[in-house]
Amino acid sequence: MTDRIGEQRTSPSFCRDCLSEIDENKTKCSNCSSPRLLSHPEVKNLTIAHIDCDAFYASVEKRDNPDLLTRPLIIGGGKRGVVSTCCYIARTYGVRSAMPMFQANKLCPNAVILPPRMEKYTAVSKQVRQLFDELTPIVEPISIDEAFLDLTGTEKLHGMTAAKSLAKTANKISEQIGITVSIGLSYNKFLAKLASDLNKPNGFSVIGRNEAKSFLATQPISKIWGVGKVLKNKMNRAGIQQIGQLQRMELKKLVADYGIMGERLYYFSRGDDTRSVSTERKTKSVSNETTLETDISEFNILKKHLWTLCEKLSSRLKNNHHSAKTITLKLKTSNFRNVTRSVTLDGYTQMAETLYEQGCILLKPECNGLEYRLIGIGVSHFTDEKFSDLPDLIDKNKENRIKTERAMDKIRDKFGKDIINKGRKYT
Repeated sequence: MTDRIGEQRTSPSFCRDCLSEIDENKTKCSNCSSPRLLSHPEVKNLTIAHIDCDAFYASVEKRDNPDLLTRPLIIGGGKRGVVSTCCYIARTYGVRSAMPMFQANKLCPNAVILPPRMEKYTAVSKQVRQLFDELTPIVEPISIDEAFLDLTGTEKLHGMTAAKSLAKTANKISEQIGITVSIGLSYNKFLAKLASDLNKPNGFSVIGRNEAKSFLATQPISKIWGVGKVLKNKMNRAGIQQIGQLQRMELKKLVADYGIMGERLYYFSRGDDTRSVSTERKTKSVSNETTLETDISEFNILKKHLWTLCEKLSSRLKNNHHSAKTITLKLKTSNFRNVTRSVTLDGYTQMAETLYEQGCILLKPECNGLEYRLIGIGVSHFTDEKFSDLPDLIDKNKENRIKTERAMDKIRDKFGKDIINKGRKYT
């Protein structure tokens, strides 16, 4: 096993299990006999990390049900849904996240399939985050199961290097929470994120300054953050497939060909990323969507689903004390083509009624014979809830609608969310 990218071990080295210092070129820890050794000539000087929980949802389910440990497990919804995540056994069959469930079932017919249980995963995520916070105050969550950490200046606090502190925290997560994480350590966020994917699961990989450019040269361009399928195909048509090709191109040429993304291609390909780890991560958008049991084209049926989604979305906004100005309808046709339509309001809202009213306006023109397998509603451009749903001199009924909805919210808070509903949920 080699933890340094592409090279054999050289000092300094330490054991990831007991944290003992290890002599150069040893294959096992002389203290605890563990083969999990980490070595890199720059390891004492690197402090930017990316930590990713391994197959998070599936790992939590396997932790709670040992009967699943040796079985392929897929977390997803229904025959027409998609894979939320899957365990590493299922991945050997070709199953991947975001894959349609019908395809996952064909690839791995003997898999156990469980629906996502977000309340459980959120609780575990909070436990993991608590351990991150004990490690450093500079934590930038990326999602429920991954985060960037800046450990600069923590060596005196913990009495050990950033690398050892990270290894110690990974062990705590395994022992106390019962899941594993993979760690990437480098001198910037781009390379730390790249490193964390190199040795999954339960891995710890390091990319240093001296090797960064040569390591990147052999990687596909898709490894650069922001290079999706469309941009990748465009670059492939131009004959660009590996990051090393970008390293030989001028900044002016890349910007001319790829706009503002060309600047990122130029600097990231050379291992340069000036982004700092930020503890303030603003939510850009919030949405809810559902995959329909059968393809639907009728407006009157689709709007029932829309109302349910609007109520859920409204509840999220109210719970987070947010209001939003832009409303976006999302549809997916039976042949998987995405359709999105948006409207920006004059003011801000968190009301289900307003979300539904505007969503219907966006939905109706799209009910032109096309059949849809998915419908969703989302919002963006947030502000504090004190600016939400202000009185409207033109719409005199608006204030009454808002009072009615707030009264319903109070009843639901006291007696349960299903105690009172509007008729449009059923008709």
